[in-house]
Parts: sequence; structure tokens; C-alpha cells
Amino acid sequence: MGALLLADTLQAPTDIDWFALSPLLIMLGGAMTLLVAGALTPVWPKHAYALLSAAVAAASGVMGFIQWNRVGHEGPKTLVAEAMWLDRFGVWITIAVSAGVLLVSMTTDEYLRREGLEGPEVYALYHLAAIGAVVMGAANDLVVLFLGLEILSIALYVLAASHRRRIDSQEAGLKYFVLGAFSSAFLLYGIALVYGSTGSTNYTRIAARFDEIVEVVRSRESLALAGVALLLVGLAFKVAAAPFHFWAPDVYQGAPTPVSAFMASVGKVAAFAAMLRVFTEVLPVWRDDLRPAVWAIAVLTLVLGSVMAVVQTNVKRMLAFSSISHAGFILVGVEAALHSRGPGSEGVSSSLLYLMVYAVLVTGTFGVVTAVGRTGDASTDLAGFRGLARAKPALALGMTVLLLAQAGVPLTSGFVAKFAVIGAAVDEESYAIAIIAMVSAVIAAFLYLRIIVSMWIAEPEAGDDDREPVRVPLLLGVAVAASVAFTLAVGVYPDWLIDAAP
Repeated sequence: MGALLLADTLQAPTDIDWFALSPLLIMLGGAMTLLVAGALTPVWPKHAYALLSAAVAAASGVMGFIQWNRVGHEGPKTLVAEAMWLDRFGVWITIAVSAGVLLVSMTTDEYLRREGLEGPEVYALYHLAAIGAVVMGAANDLVVLFLGLEILSIALYVLAASHRRRIDSQEAGLKYFVLGAFSSAFLLYGIALVYGSTGSTNYTRIAARFDEIVEVVRSRESLALAGVALLLVGLAFKVAAAPFHFWAPDVYQGAPTPVSAFMASVGKVAAFAAMLRVFTEVLPVWRDDLRPAVWAIAVLTLVLGSVMAVVQTNVKRMLAFSSISHAGFILVGVEAALHSRGPGSEGVSSSLLYLMVYAVLVTGTFGVVTAVGRTGDASTDLAGFRGLARAKPALALGMTVLLLAQAGVPLTSGFVAKFAVIGAAVDEESYAIAIIAMVSAVIAAFLYLRIIVSMWIAEPEAGDDDREPVRVPLLLGVAVAASVAFTLAVGVYPDWLIDAAP
């Protein structure tokens, strides 16, 4: 009887635009093919798993470009009974996620074979996580957002602990799982309170109901405000914003290096996409309450990420705190977006531009760390990079370009991204946070210079010649070269990407 009653209550979508969902379906098909075919067939030829994973990511990206043109001609619309959006925002996130998966798949190939872990499982988890990331960026419902978040998070927990013979990897996965569960609880509790105060989980209906609550039903404002605060906490954890950042350095350091790249690129893109959607579409009426909190979190994130990064000696840990600092820069764009109601502001566009640029930058950077880390990720400290310019000058040059881009040096994509978010803050007269962001960029530059000095200038020491040589396999080299090419292309000719940002 209960099952029949539930069946009568549930209303399935009457019309589904499957073509609009094609990027998700391609990712799902790729993940299932890797898992099922990998389990039923002998070990595939060298590079086969990585190439299939990269091809699936490329196909989903191509479909993203097709959907981009479609939205340009037909305009945005909702999908699956208003559960998701097909718009420029969501398609931009799909393309960024696909690019991240493509590059990470190419850097993972040599790592898995070097560590004796070759198989299809890691690649399948990449695509499953990517599905969650795309859903988070396209969600039009808080329940759908939470489902996307859990799909992404569960895959990341497993990926962080996927190196079965390294205790650091197991520890990273456990820490991420325990702390991630807490953040998910905050987010879910916030969703429950928002639902309790509005009677809906749909973005559009929540925004309309919040207008009524604030203007008419003042007695229920406290319940709604508590839900907004919990949503902010849950999302701040996912983007590794201070003071909710404490999981990131340990997890990035302990996880397999390609997985660290995946978390820093795809994971951050998804989390910030969700934050931008929720703040600009669900909670615009609360922007005056959110803005001071976001301002404080952004400043703390900028300062803490930059200062803590320069005192580290492990490069993966350096890049983890660098990622926190970059999250602070994106939050500068988020704060600017909260000055105006609804999507389409300079703050949103600059944040999305930063996410696209950073996803490529950080993947290429971690790709070099993957090669230099050697077997067991045993050489990820600064000493491991000593003399890299003499042994692998092309790799050292690529790393230098990527590090300078992260520092925001002109003629690189990092400068374009930083200039965009700071410019958005200045346009909204948020001068203080813009100045703090620029000072933080100067502090963080010391971090990148330390790595560059170790590669190019540091004198060799006893035992350096006895280390395992650095190998640069073809796919990893192509991924790093593509990241460098994109970085320089956007730095020299930025208008095409700036104009495209939603």
C-alpha cells in the first residue's frame, strides 16, 4: 500500500530533452564502459585506459560547445521538470570540467603504471565525479544540487584513498570522508531550513518566496537566515575557504598526485559553480546579509592561503595552500557578484573566467609534480625539484610558465583572471578587498619563486645523481604542453575568453 501511495505521489517528468543531457550521458557511458569492459576483458594495451578516458572527456566537451551554440540561438531553458538548467553558465561549467578530466586522464596514465596500479577504476571514478560536478553547475533545485555534490564527493573520497600501498593516501581519504560528511550535514541542514521557511527546494520558487518572507512574513525570517548561514558554511568547506580549509593541505599532500590535480581543478570548479548559483539565483534577497560574511571569508582565505604557502617545504602542500589562496581570489569575484541581484554580473563572469583558467593551470602544474614526484610520490619536496632544469629543461620551462601564471605575471592567463576579479571588485567600489587581494598576490609570488629557484638556480647536493631519474611520458608531456599553450594564448590574446564568459 505504501509503495502504491508513493508511486501515486511521485510525478515523473513528461518530457526529457536527452540531447541537452548528452554531456552527462557521454560521461556515464564512458564510466560504465571502463568498469564493465575492464572487468570482462584482459588487461588493455598500454595507454588504452587513459586514451579512452580522454576521448570521453573530449566528446563531452565537444557536446558542451554544441549546447553552447544551441543556447545562443534558442536561449536558456530548464530540463527534467525544472530540476536543471540548460544555459551558458551550466555549459561553461561542463566545458571546464571536461577539460579538467581530459588533462588529468593524460597525466594519470604514467602514474598508475609507475605505481603498479594500472586499471580502469580511477578513470571511471573521474567520470562519475565529473557527472556530479556538471550536475552541481546546472542544478535548479537544492535536492539536485545535493545529489550532485554527493556523487562528486563519494568519488573523491575513494580517489583520495586509491593508492592502496601508501598509508598517506589511506589517511587522506579517511580525513576527507570524515570532514566531508560534516560539511554535507551542514549543507543538508541548511537545505532543510530553507525548505521549512519557503516550502520548496526549486531555485526560482525559493527566490520568489524569500521576497515574500522578507517583505511580508517577518516572523519567519530567522529560520530562513539560519538556513542561509548553514548553506554558506557547507559551500565554504567545499571550496576550501578559510576557516573551513583545514582538510585541503593534508588531503592534497596524501592523495595520489593526479587525484590532487583533479580535486584542485574539477572539484573547485563544481563547488564554486554551486556557490555562485545559490548566492545569485536562490539567495539574492539575502545579499546584504551574505556580503559581509563572504567579504570576511575571502580576506581570511587570501591572507591565510598566501602566508601559509610560503612557509611550506613540500610542493604538494605548497600548491594546496596556493589553491586556498586562489579560492580567496574567486571569492573576491563572488563578493562583487553579491552587490547586484541575479546572474550575469561582472562578479559572476570574472569568477567563471577564473575557474576556467585555474582548472587548466593547476592541472598542468600538478602534471609536472606527478613526473618529478617519482615512485611513491617520494620526491615532492623542494629538494626533488633541485636541478630539474639541467635534467629536463623543457619540463622545467613549462613549470616556470605555469607558476608565473599562478603568480599573476602579465602575458599569462593567471594575470587575466586576477585582473578580472579585482576589476569586478573595484567596479563595485570594494576597494579594500581589491587591495588585500593584490597584496596577497605579492606574498604568494614568493612561493612560486622558491620552486623556480630550486629548479633553475639551486646547487646540486650529494646524492642528487643517485635519485630515480625524472621520466616524461608522451601523454603527460602533451597535457603539460597543452596547459602551457592555453596559459600563454589567453595571456597574449585574452579577449576571446573574456567575451565568452557568461
